[in-house]
Amino acid sequence: MTARRLAGGDLAARIRAEVAERATARRDAGRPARLVIVTATDDEASAWYVRSIASAAGKVGLDCDVDDLGTAATAAGLSARLAALSADPAVDGVMLQTPLPPGVALADVSGAIDPAKDVDGANPLSLGRLATGLPAYAPATAAAVVALLDEYDVGLAGARAVVVGRSAVVGKPLAHLLLDRDATVTVCHSRTRDLAAVTSSADVLVAAVGRTHLVTPEHVRAGVVVVDVGTNPTPDGGLAGDVDPAVAEVAAALTPVPGGVGPVTTALLLKNVVD
Repeated sequence: MTARRLAGGDLAARIRAEVAERATARRDAGRPARLVIVTATDDEASAWYVRSIASAAGKVGLDCDVDDLGTAATAAGLSARLAALSADPAVDGVMLQTPLPPGVALADVSGAIDPAKDVDGANPLSLGRLATGLPAYAPATAAAVVALLDEYDVGLAGARAVVVGRSAVVGKPLAHLLLDRDATVTVCHSRTRDLAAVTSSADVLVAAVGRTHLVTPEHVRAGVVVVDVGTNPTPDGGLAGDVDPAVAEVAAALTPVPGGVGPVTTALLLKNVVD
């Protein structure tokens, strides 16, 4: 068996086309849609991601500013800047890029983002609303996983879904999104006993831990649909997923890295800005 390739390019292109149409209308009306990304890190992988968002925003007609506060930024300084951007009527979306400086936790500062402008679902209020079924922006990566499964008609109602990773930016919100689609969800993490025994029960398996090739063929059963959220830098400057490529010989379907979840994530983030 060779897994079907669940690429995200076509879906991302359709989302970007919709965003471009709406962004053009906003610009023609004299008020361009504007995203501001706040950073406070010298992490190169993070910088690459921010550059890719800014480039994609420009291509669809969105204004995108990168506000780099530097690695010496404090929680108080970050919170103040996020609050100021949230209060600025010329700003439609505010995004805080991680990692943050040493000693600054995401939970310390993300609450300063107005949920109405929290386009990447970082504010704990956004996650709380998501968990209770109220309108909220889900973190774009989590939303991209569900959108990609829908694109390829992967049924979720009644399916056994296993999410490997419990971060507040992917694993936890994704679990809620899958529950909302009537999947039966298990979330695994570093303390999960016998990970392979849990993951091999899945109809849909999502790997989102940031560990290169953590999921191997022994972790999956024949016919499973696997979504690889991992984007781990390789020594040659490329990217590797959390899923060993050999899984493609067992699974029914597998997202590529790069080219799977990533393009859809960026497109949905831009859609949130115009929304």
